[in-house]
Amino acid sequence: MSDRTRTEALAGVTAAARRHHAVYTLFNQAMAEQLGLHPTDLQCVSLLRLETRPRTTGEIAKLTGLTSGSATRLVDRLERAGLVERTSDSRDRRRTLVSLTIHRSPDIEAAWATPARAFDQALNDFTDEELTVVERYLERITEVGSEQTTLMSGG
Repeated sequence: MSDRTRTEALAGVTAAARRHHAVYTLFNQAMAEQLGLHPTDLQCVSLLRLETRPRTTGEIAKLTGLTSGSATRLVDRLERAGLVERTSDSRDRRRTLVSLTIHRSPDIEAAWATPARAFDQALNDFTDEELTVVERYLERITEVGSEQTTLMSGG
C-alpha cells in the first residue's frame, strides 16, 4: 500500500495528464510536419480512422471543433493531399460524405510504425486489469473534456 493520500494521488494524476497532453500535442505536431500536413489535418485523419462510416463536413466540424467554413477548407486540403474523398450520400443527394482514401495510407502507416511500436511496448508494462483502468480513465476524461468544451463554447 502506498503512503500517498488521495489528494496527493489526484494531484499526481492531474500533473501527469497535463504533461501527457503537452507532449502528445508536440508529438502530433512533429508527426504532421513529417507528413507535410497541418496538425489539425492529421488530427482529423486520426479521428476519421476511428469512425465506422463516412462523415459529413458538418460532422467533421464537430469532431475537430472547427467552424463549418474551416472544416470545409480542412477537407479541401485533405482531398488535395489524397487523404480523403467526397461522395454523394445515396440517401440524401444534397449531402456529401467524406471518407479516408487508401492513396496516402502507406505514408501514414510508415510514419506511425516506429512510434506505434514504442507505444505498444509502453503499454506492455501494464497488466490487463491496469489497462482496463487506463481505458476507463481515458474514456471518462474524454467525456468530461467534451462536456466542458461544449459549456465553454456556449453550446
